[in-house]
Formats: sequence, structure tokens, C-alpha cells
Amino acid sequence: MTRALFLLIVLSLGLLQAGPASARLPGPQQAAAKTQARDLAQIRSSRVLNVLVNQSRNSSGEVKGEPVGVEYHRLRAFEHYLNARARDGQEIRLKIIPRAKEQLLAALQRGEADLVAPGELLDPTSTRGLVASDPVVDNVPMVLVGRKGERSFQRVEQLSGRTVVLTSASAAGDTLHEINQKLALRKLPPIKVEWVDPTLAVEDVLEMVHAGIFHLTVVEQPIAVRWARVMPKLRIDRKVQVAAPEAMRWYVRRDAVMLHASLDRFLQGYRPPVNQDAAFERIYRRLYRVHNPLARKDRQRLEALRPVLQRHASEQNIDWLNLAAVAFKESSLNPSARGAGGTHGLMQITSSAAQRVGVSNISNVDGNVRASARYMALIRRKFFSSNQLNERERMAFTLAAYNLGPERVQAMRAEARRRGLNGNQWFFQTERIAMEQVGMGPVSYVNSVNKYFLAFDRERESLEPQGRKVAGRK
Repeated sequence: MTRALFLLIVLSLGLLQAGPASARLPGPQQAAAKTQARDLAQIRSSRVLNVLVNQSRNSSGEVKGEPVGVEYHRLRAFEHYLNARARDGQEIRLKIIPRAKEQLLAALQRGEADLVAPGELLDPTSTRGLVASDPVVDNVPMVLVGRKGERSFQRVEQLSGRTVVLTSASAAGDTLHEINQKLALRKLPPIKVEWVDPTLAVEDVLEMVHAGIFHLTVVEQPIAVRWARVMPKLRIDRKVQVAAPEAMRWYVRRDAVMLHASLDRFLQGYRPPVNQDAAFERIYRRLYRVHNPLARKDRQRLEALRPVLQRHASEQNIDWLNLAAVAFKESSLNPSARGAGGTHGLMQITSSAAQRVGVSNISNVDGNVRASARYMALIRRKFFSSNQLNERERMAFTLAAYNLGPERVQAMRAEARRRGLNGNQWFFQTERIAMEQVGMGPVSYVNSVNKYFLAFDRERESLEPQGRKVAGRK
């Protein structure tokens, strides 16, 4: 039975199980060679410390050489700590290996790395065969996060009957399940848990709460506080006691005794730099933030544009909501919009790109959408038709190429593979190369369109005519 079917059945019974998510990666999982157990001596001999990190941009990531991931400063400091004690030139370097949060501990158990630095709370029941470090950050509560201007909450019981969105493998899953059991004893409706698409990390969910697309989520308090500094509409309801505070930790294999001892000695003396979030705040304050594409006026615009979007999406075998998401990102659904570089209309396509696909007039909505749909289909067919890509990743790569140019994106995929990343996955993998080489612009573009698509997809039934099958849906 699939997770989606299971949740549907449980919801119908009114007894939602808020257990840990087991969502798959948004792209094909990358095979990793199993390694033998290594302790500090073997690590020094190889001169490489392999570190698994949560692929979330909050936990790891560099933008044009500047670290924005919260774990980067600690990991680099640990690298310096080990190298200050190296003998005979056995200095080591970090090799960062990003994985989905729910895959980190299993990958460590298989020997794919020496250390896990998740940057979030992990489920302690999944640590068999591993040992946890001393606290990286101690006494971390899970907090409720909403949007300023919407209802705030003082007690967890007030969440009865409301929806809370969680990312895959969120540490809040089991906690909300326990709360629901207590609510059931009081004959109160459960908290509805919505596990979001695996292309969304914790920072993406917070951004969608900030926009009003989602209303409530539960995250670790340090994460909420960090992102609230660049998303001023976020509201943290600290009085809601979701769970007892726990410690964020790093993890090593049980047989890595000397590595574990060095790690604990390092953590006992480590103090984070005062300005460790300076680059993070500067970069993310400049970024385009998503808006709610289903606000009343925008929804009315989408309804008027739906027939032309559906027609041309169907002709190119594209989900019409993908075209709608691009249109919202490019022009806020304004057919009269004009942009930089000669872009025009609803889809902000150039005349030269339109002419490549046989469209001469992009001044009207029909021609504008036709040209954009054909151009995206051309990119998809010519560069991203491999069956090694699933449809979500295929669209993500197509959007990146729509923004950057397909040849440049293909070069990034090749570089991702060279670095041991998954070149068949844009989200959190190949996008890391774009962050390093170009900056956050193309990453933000693809992420924004993806969020708009997911927002539309949640409301698909109300956005599509009843009883009508829409071609191009994936």
C-alpha cells in the first residue's frame, strides 16, 4: 500500500497518523560505494573526512564561495581542529556529501561516510549501530510557526482540527502523533498533518508559510529564528509546547572510537563565530520571495487564462499548472508585462526564442503561451528526455535551462557527477553547482516556479472544470 493511499484511508477515518515521513528523493537515488569502517587513523591516512549533510540549504550550501549552511562553520572548525593535531603531514580535507534527511543515518550505517552533520533533530530510534556526539546545540524545542496577521496560538490543544505541514522526516511527526492520541482521549479532532513534496526543504516550507500558501508548520526553534530574520512576516508561537527540548547532535559509527572522542573534545570547546550568519542574511534578504498565487485576484486571472494555458500545455504534453506557475513567476499573470532583455507578455519570452519554435507574434496571449510551451517542450525533448529523469526533475532541469540556457545546465550536470553529486537531480544536488557558479538567481527561479506549481496542484480540483480530464498532467 502506498503512503498516499494509507494517508487517504486514515484521513477518512479521522485518525491521521503523524509518523515519520518516508518520502522518496525527488530524483533517482544515486548509488554510493560502500566503504569499510574507518576510524581517525584511516581518515588521516586517506586525508579525507567524508561528511554526510542534510541536503537542505539551511544545513549546507555555498553561494559563490560564501557558506550559507548552518553546519559549514562548525564542520570547517572541526577540520581545522583535526589538522592542528595532525602529524607527518596528515592534514585532512572535508568531502561534503548531501543526502535527503531521511537517508542520512542509513547511509552512515552502510559506510558511505565517516560522520553525519544533519543541522536538524533526527529520529533517535533510527540510530542503531551509531553513536551520537555531545550536543552540537542543546535544549532545542520544536516550535509552531505561522504568519503574522493570522491567528496565533497559546496552547497545543488549539491546533485541534487544523492543518500543520511538515517536511519529509521532520522530527515533529511522532510528536504530533502523540498529541493526536491525547486529543482523541478528549474526543477532540486530530491535528491534520500534511507531508509536503520532497522537493521542499524546511526553508522552502517556511517561505511558503511566509507567503500565506501554507498556514502552520513545526520546526526546530533555531531554524525558525534564523529564517525569521530574513522573512519578517513569520510568527513564532513560542508558548505552544509541542515537545520537550532535545539536543541536535552529530553521528559516527560505533566502531569509530577515536573519531568520536575527538569530536566530543572539539564540541566541548567550540564557540560559533558571532557573524556566522552574515553571508546568509545578506544573500537571502536580496532574494525574490514567493507570493501566494491563489490570492483572490490572482485566482480570477488564472481562471480567465486557463483555456489558453490548457490548450497549449496539452499540445506539448505539459501539465498546464506548470505553465501557470511559470506565468505567475514571470509576469504575475499579467499579459501586458514587459521585462528586461526584450522579454514580452505573460510568459516573458523573447522574440528570438519564439521564432526558433515557429511563432512570429508573441504580442497576444495565445501566441505568447504557444511560443513558451513549444520552447520548453523543445528544451525538454532535446536535452532532458532521458528515462533516468523522473517528470518532476525533468521539469526542474527544463526550467533551469529556460532561465540559464540548456548547454550551461548540461555542463552543471557534468560537474555535479564529477563531484559525486546526483546529476539526474536538480533539487539540492545539481542546483548546488548553480549556487556556487552563478549564485542564487537560477536556483530561486526554479524553486519559485516549483512552489507555485505545488500551490496550484493542492487546489487542482477547484482549478480544473469538474469531470474534465486535462491532458498533459503528470
